[in-house]
Amino acid sequence: MLVTGGASGLGRAVAEAVGKAGGAPVVLDINEPPGELEWERVDLADARATEHAVAQVADRHGGLDAVVTAAGIDACGDLADVAGPDWDRVIAVNLIGTAAVVRAALPSLRARRGRIVTVASTLGLRALPAATAYAASKFGVVGFTRALALEVAGEIGVTMLVPGGMRTAFFDGRPEQFKPALDQQLNAPEDVAQTVLFALRQPPGCEVRELIVTPSTEPSWP
Repeated sequence: MLVTGGASGLGRAVAEAVGKAGGAPVVLDINEPPGELEWERVDLADARATEHAVAQVADRHGGLDAVVTAAGIDACGDLADVAGPDWDRVIAVNLIGTAAVVRAALPSLRARRGRIVTVASTLGLRALPAATAYAASKFGVVGFTRALALEVAGEIGVTMLVPGGMRTAFFDGRPEQFKPALDQQLNAPEDVAQTVLFALRQPPGCEVRELIVTPSTEPSWP
């Protein structure tokens, strides 16, 4: 199976959980993952290169059983303050990269009645200021996933994961006003990864359409 963004954060936790469960995860990431995870370097902002990387992995493994699109980036700040290329890259990685991975994997997933888990966000359902790029990308993932689920119903299982805040490097390097408060509760990505395994383990025809997994005191939900 493929896991995008598997070099860190939720993607890494998912890849490691799949491996521990007996699966064979392959990471797609611009950065090399730690440990012994199989890895294909690709910049998910380049949709055509991403499609090529997915096809290479599918050919090498004789097909794909599942795809988890966990890669995600952000560019915090008011719209007028975020440089155009930075804003565009968030859309390219989070939304267009997600679609490119899924598009390239469809033939293999259809043949195997496989599964897709996309990773949206609570900010794909509820907007906040200074987050136009991230919210636009994740609102897009929500719409993409819901339409995709209808399109491939009966052929491929589709689950949309909506996670709240997690303890990952996602917040590193941000200005303080865009970091979680010191006392804010955040989930461990390893715990959220278990919900991905739950979705992947469902038998054909049984669908977990959407999963919302947040800390109990998540400030961005509901």
